[in-house]
Order: sequence, then structure tokens, then C-alpha cells
Amino acid sequence: MRITHTRVSVRVPATSANLGPGFDALGLALDLCDDLELEATTGGVEILARGEGADSVPTGEEHLVVRALRRGLDHAGAPQVGVRLRSTNRIPHGRGMGSSAAATVAGLLLARGLVAEPDALDDDTVLQLACEFEGHPDNAAPALLGGVVLSWMRGQQSRSIPLSLADGVLRPLILLPRITLSTHVARSLLPAEVPHGDAVHNAARSALLVHALVSGDRDLLLEATEDRLHQEQRAPGMPQSVELMRVLRQEGVPAVISGAGPAVMVLAGDRAEVAPLVRRIVDDPAAWRIAQVPLRRVPSRAVVG
Repeated sequence: MRITHTRVSVRVPATSANLGPGFDALGLALDLCDDLELEATTGGVEILARGEGADSVPTGEEHLVVRALRRGLDHAGAPQVGVRLRSTNRIPHGRGMGSSAAATVAGLLLARGLVAEPDALDDDTVLQLACEFEGHPDNAAPALLGGVVLSWMRGQQSRSIPLSLADGVLRPLILLPRITLSTHVARSLLPAEVPHGDAVHNAARSALLVHALVSGDRDLLLEATEDRLHQEQRAPGMPQSVELMRVLRQEGVPAVISGAGPAVMVLAGDRAEVAPLVRRIVDDPAAWRIAQVPLRRVPSRAVVG
């Protein structure tokens, strides 16, 4: 496989996984995006990052975008290249908003843009390769496809289906704390087994959530986002976030932990109504950002040139 282009850019979105009961299965894309520009060179690796995490991300081969780019080129049978990468990062790191999935998908799409036969890295392949890095497709699928996506594993094969949402059913509101929590730590707090009744509860609520999203019945969102498998179990790692979620839900607000946390997402909320509740609940309101972030419906694509 030949390299036929030397300049490629891509825009990839933040994502929120689980949406309450849909653990490792449901996720959505948000219109908060990282922009990356790649120039293939004959030299080594140069990375210029600005924005979120710019002072802490690796600057060499260990950079996640570079690692994913290398994996994509290997899969396509293309030669490796020198990398001059410029990124503008807007997705917060370590907050449960899919920054690592975005970086992985970005690297794979940049590889697609470089090669002579981009179909060697079609969407199914990109999702599969992304799962090698992520372990599951719940963030990678919406980062790639946009909108709300249902994803699952069939053996070792990742699968996904974008949902046809009713207009206006979602109005995402992100409640973002200053603290961070690694996905590894968040997963370590989960029990190895769950009660049968809790598994049944989440299966029913996940089905109800899909119905609410497709039918547009906002009145169901609060009940449809009930979870018994992972949010309360992670409270020791993010007590303020879980308490905020609890109180908002008691007030009738369909709030969930975003991904592995500690960000909280309201699926359908208004900043003017939710912000006073947040200020009343949290210890330090100045440590929280509140932002209305639209759903991003368009797929991520590499742009050549």
C-alpha cells in the first residue's frame, strides 16, 4: 500500500458513554471537538499541542494519536512515516468525556487519509482497531459515527448501530469538575459480579432508554436512565459527582455520570435551571464548569490537503 497524501486533518468529538444503564453499550457524540493536522515527513515525531492537556500529553511515539496512526498504517500495509502533528485540544482529559477514544479514532482516520486505498481502513475496521486500544466500543463508536450509537462485542468483533433519534429529545448539559479520575481507577471500583435483579433492572432500563430516544418521549428519560451496575459503585472515587447526580435526579433531572466520570451529564436540561441546583449541592461551585453542548450528529472524516 502506497502513501499518496502527505497532509491530512481530522476533527473528532468528545463522547459520553453508558448514559446511565447502558454500561459499555450506549454512547453519544458531543459537539466539543479536537482538531488535528498531520504532515507526513521523512523525519521523526514532532508534536505541537495546545488547549486541554497540552502540558501533559506525550510528545513522542508514545502519544496516543501517533500510536493509533502507526497501527492504522500497519494494518493497511503502508510504510511508516515521520510525523509533524498539530492539535487543538478541547476535550477535557480524565473526566469521562472520551478523550482517549477521540485520540485513537483521530490517529486511525489520519492513517486512512494518507493511504492510496482508504477502504483498507473503512469504518468497521477503524472501530475494530480502536477497540484494541479502548477495550470496548462505547466511546469509539460515537466518536467515529456521531450521534447516539448502540455498540456491542460479538466475540472479539466490535459491532455498532447508530440510533435514529427523535428531533429535540436530547439537550445535553455537561457538569465538569476540576478533579480528574482515570478510567483504570474507575473500573477497579466495580464488583466482579452483580445481583441478578440488578442485571434485569439495567437491561429493562436500557431498552426503555432506546425507546425514549427513538420515540422522543422526554418524560421517560428520568426513569430510563436509572442504573444499578456502576454509578453508585464508583462513588468512593468521585463522591461529589455521585452526590450531585443523586440530588439532581431527586429533583427530576435526568442526570448520569458521564462515562467513567467524574463529569456529570444531564441528557435533557437547561443551564439556567440546573446551575442554581449545582451551586446549592457542590462544596465549591467555582470548581465546576457548566456547559450546554449540542449533540454532534455528523461522522468523523479525514480531510486530505
